Amino acid sequence: MVRSICPATASRLIVDLDALSGNYASLSRKLAPAACGAVVKANAYGLGAVPVVEALQAAGCRLFFTAHLAEALDLMSVVDPTCEIVILNGLDPDCEPVCAEHGFVPALNSMAQIERWRALAIAQGRRLPAALQVDSGMSRLGLTLDDAQALSATAIGDNIDLRLILTHLACADDPCREENRMQRARFEEINRLFPGIPASIANSGAAFLTPDFHLDIARCGIALYGVAPTLAQPGELRSVVRLDARVIQIRDIEVGTGIGYGFDHVARCPMRIATVGIGYADGISRRFAQSGAAWYQKHRLPLVGRISMDSLAIDISGLPDGLLREGGFVELIGPNQPLEAMADAVGTIPYEILTGLGRRHERLYVQNHRSERQSAGAWS
Repeated sequence: MVRSICPATASRLIVDLDALSGNYASLSRKLAPAACGAVVKANAYGLGAVPVVEALQAAGCRLFFTAHLAEALDLMSVVDPTCEIVILNGLDPDCEPVCAEHGFVPALNSMAQIERWRALAIAQGRRLPAALQVDSGMSRLGLTLDDAQALSATAIGDNIDLRLILTHLACADDPCREENRMQRARFEEINRLFPGIPASIANSGAAFLTPDFHLDIARCGIALYGVAPTLAQPGELRSVVRLDARVIQIRDIEVGTGIGYGFDHVARCPMRIATVGIGYADGISRRFAQSGAAWYQKHRLPLVGRISMDSLAIDISGLPDGLLREGGFVELIGPNQPLEAMADAVGTIPYEILTGLGRRHERLYVQNHRSERQSAGAWS
């Protein structure tokens, strides 16, 4: 019996791990002597935490940040014993024993979290590693200044091996904001309460601010994945992501013909329309229909009509006949349409686009100029 071979998905997400490693090297040089840690929460911003961590480890990264304990557990099989995983959101009650068993470093964000972690350390008769997150003005996570002052006066070091003190900037993507310097000054005031402890204030944006923001450790996320902060020089970071989708049907339509749900677009002239197998279930915002496009080679192909769950329509009337055929791929994110351009088109930020990419894309990981295929949703 002969079994046919057919494509399993109608879209492919190409992740250039060589570019990712190059971005890590570039950021490490910029930040030195500060260390560069990698934020791999939210499945490495939607790109696949396991292959991303493996590539970054090979590039020399030894410090990773997740948001939740479950994300850290997912990386156990690939993280080298010489590496550390810091859990930025801290721990929910009753999760402390699992975290301690695996040697993860929780970022303790409240006095209650600290007391639970200290109680476990006392019960186990050993010092447990932890980071301490403080609120320098963002009003999100972390101890207040009063809490930090009270804590510094206690014998926290008897039970907790404090390895990092960190905070988060609210406006690092805007280097002109005075709030950046205000937060840094407030953080320095708190730092003095914990002498000798490595400190971290820099995210991707702050990695491109003046060196006094770098401190001991920077936590780089979106910059690793190829999105350049405001102060980055052209070409300083390499694009990591490309998203292509397959043409599943091509048709000619006449004047007056409606296209898609609600007939939001009605042909004013004869048109040639391609239906592409990707939609909002795959992370393409319905707002992208208003001004978005796909690309084929150097040809811009405007979207027409509404974006459906599994498909969208593009106008290929301007292409030479036969250039694009059913089964061919068009570019949604790539050299002609960077991630930032798609985000601008829908009025959002690249973070939301990346983390919103669905599970159905076939994933191709490029490393050492070779690609490895993974089925849709293989790494979640």
